[in-house]
Amino acid sequence: TDKVCWSDLCRGPHLPSTRLIPAFTLTRSAAAYWRGSEKNPQLQRIYGTAWPTREALKDYLRMQEEAARRDHRRLGEDLDLFAFSKEIGKGLPLWLPNGTIIRDELEGWARETERQLGYKRIVTPHITREDLYYLSGHLPYYNEDLYSPIDIEGENYYLKPMNCPHHHMVYKARPHSYRELPIKLAEYGTVYRFERSGQLHGLMRARGFTQNDAHIYCTAEQAKDQFLEVMRMHADYYRTLGITDFYMILALRDPSNTAKYHDDERMWADAERITREAMEESEIPYVEEIGGAAHYGPKVDFMIRSVTGKEFAASTNQVDLYTPDRFGLTYHDSDGSEKSVVVLHRAPLGSHERFVAYLIEHFGGLFPVWLAPEQVRVIPISDDLLSYANEVRDRLLQAGLRADVDVSDNRLNAKVRTAITRKIPFVVVVGRQEVADSSVSVRYRSGKEERMP
Repeated sequence: TDKVCWSDLCRGPHLPSTRLIPAFTLTRSAAAYWRGSEKNPQLQRIYGTAWPTREALKDYLRMQEEAARRDHRRLGEDLDLFAFSKEIGKGLPLWLPNGTIIRDELEGWARETERQLGYKRIVTPHITREDLYYLSGHLPYYNEDLYSPIDIEGENYYLKPMNCPHHHMVYKARPHSYRELPIKLAEYGTVYRFERSGQLHGLMRARGFTQNDAHIYCTAEQAKDQFLEVMRMHADYYRTLGITDFYMILALRDPSNTAKYHDDERMWADAERITREAMEESEIPYVEEIGGAAHYGPKVDFMIRSVTGKEFAASTNQVDLYTPDRFGLTYHDSDGSEKSVVVLHRAPLGSHERFVAYLIEHFGGLFPVWLAPEQVRVIPISDDLLSYANEVRDRLLQAGLRADVDVSDNRLNAKVRTAITRKIPFVVVVGRQEVADSSVSVRYRSGKEERMP
């Protein structure tokens, strides 16, 4: 039939009287076209919220105000962390110097952590022939999430949407013995995915992002312990950052929609068993979710909460028994036979973009000192003391701190306020007495002040 059936699921009244609602308020209104078409009349959409008590409503509104104050898009602009340009395109962030420092600090931390755990760094291209994504199974099923192909000498190339297939080809580039396993290949790999304009949200949802990605190639006997190590790596990262509110989601198959997944039952059972055993042994809380598995196996999402109560999916991890057969990822066992490896996908810090957005909101821009883009601001009380201020800054730089001098023509109080607004951990004021004593006056972010030699 050409007729469109329409049902208004929200037609009320839902209650005989609003008197039965203990506490509610209207929050905002917005224009909307009837049934989403600009050809139809424009309506007014009204938003509100209702709660069982007035106190609960007040708490909710306070939390909403705090979330708005910590919005990473606003703080990103205020602290000069990142920007977007219409000339470059939607969803493609530009990292400014301050934001790049945060990226570099996180990446340096991850590199050293992974080095100690035996990971090897690799680098893979940003574009790839389409054949690789047919081999991985991403084409044609996920082509809506990819940027349009690029025709190069009669062949289609795609911007890299994920690192996995490239890492598999690195593993496959050389033969491997059981003595080498596990092999852990890591890359901060930049990928591109075509997110719809309406889904873009600052750094939280971008079209270009760089992932803290790695793949572990191991034997079936090693898989559980290696995946457990991955679980504990997540927990160590989060706790070091002071994040204690996190849990895992075990995403499983939807038994009513089997066409979405491969049909090797034994492989599914083995992957679920390995995943569950590692999760149980990690003692990190988790819940199950039916239908969220990937087409090739169950997956584990780490969820972290910010201080405003918002939840973020920090990373996805998987035990993959399916891909090795497609790619021919094997090793020579002790008995001389050739066997398939188990592949573990992991990205504990997710993408730079999403994780930094989370940290901006979680800390409200008040980053721990080691992550703060500028750790010390040196302020001379007059221009004739600039030479001494530069000397203090140089000594701080030599000590490994990130420091700068305020050379603006603002008054002292304005300079201090600027440093506080920029959420710089330490403000060092130098006057004539400090020059005479070869000392500095330090103002901490907490408001405490003291003089130091």
